[in-house]
Amino acid sequence: MTNPETATDNSRDLVLVRRFNAPCDLVFRAWTDPEALVQWCGPHGFKAVGDRLEAWPGGRHRACLIAPDGEEHWVGGKYLEVEPPHRLVFTHAWERGTGQTSPETLVTITFRESDGGTEMTFRQIGFESASSLAGHESGWSESFERLSSFVGTESEGRNHA
Repeated sequence: MTNPETATDNSRDLVLVRRFNAPCDLVFRAWTDPEALVQWCGPHGFKAVGDRLEAWPGGRHRACLIAPDGEEHWVGGKYLEVEPPHRLVFTHAWERGTGQTSPETLVTITFRESDGGTEMTFRQIGFESASSLAGHESGWSESFERLSSFVGTESEGRNHA
């Protein structure tokens, strides 16, 4: 059965579309303000700790998602495009215990006004496997539920057309 909040294609692209009853600038700021981002980022039960958030082209980001059992998951990358309040593009790679990183993926997020709220389209491409895509789909979906609560609204998900 297809998840009504997710659309994927055979090239291992993950596309999640959410609608928030909040203005674009608020939803965009939740992604680019370090104090805001740690309040909602990560699956349910995880705590986010920011290390670096330089939300400008060429800026870096790095954070740790701490699982309920205390296991740390470090992630980082580089901002390629930052167009407030409509578009973010950045790389995303997990740090491995070996000092290396997972294969880098590319995240593109667009925010557009829609019926007095914001439609956010999240696309992540370049997954090394179907299982990596599925894990990210689950994690991001839970993060976006938390984002909805953070901006103080209910969100609606749907397939990307």
